[in-house]
Amino acid sequence: MKQGSTFFLKIAVGLMGIPVLALCVLSIIQLAHHPVNPDYSYLLYPGVTIMYVSVIPYFIALYQAFRLLCYIDKNEAFSEMSVRVLKKIKYCAITISILYVIMMPFVYLVAEKDDAPGLIIIGMVPVFASMVIAVFAAVLQKLLKEAIDIKSENDLTV
Repeated sequence: MKQGSTFFLKIAVGLMGIPVLALCVLSIIQLAHHPVNPDYSYLLYPGVTIMYVSVIPYFIALYQAFRLLCYIDKNEAFSEMSVRVLKKIKYCAITISILYVIMMPFVYLVAEKDDAPGLIIIGMVPVFASMVIAVFAAVLQKLLKEAIDIKSENDLTV
């Protein structure tokens, strides 16, 4: 494959990290120090902590996606390294989903206290989004593994 054919996707992966980094540095710290309603602060801190912890697997997954795009540029897309990268992306997405499931009781308590049932649905968005990514990565991992097996079988017969 021509070098740089995935340039746009690499830029997109890089740009996906900027808002999360800005949110961590600016908004979440501001929210933790100045909650909208001080009565919710005991519910707010576990949520903020989980958000910070979930940033770690998010950036690991972005790095792995960047590595996968580099493998595609080097014509190494059908390799065991690509399968391992997809496996790591899958585990990162599952980790993010688990963290936000752990946060759901706190979201429920805030929604109950504030009488905002829509907050629960908004809190479930990261859970389902990361599960979709995990399933997609698992399917791609399986397909890629099968393609590698077929390729190696054909190489043995030729």
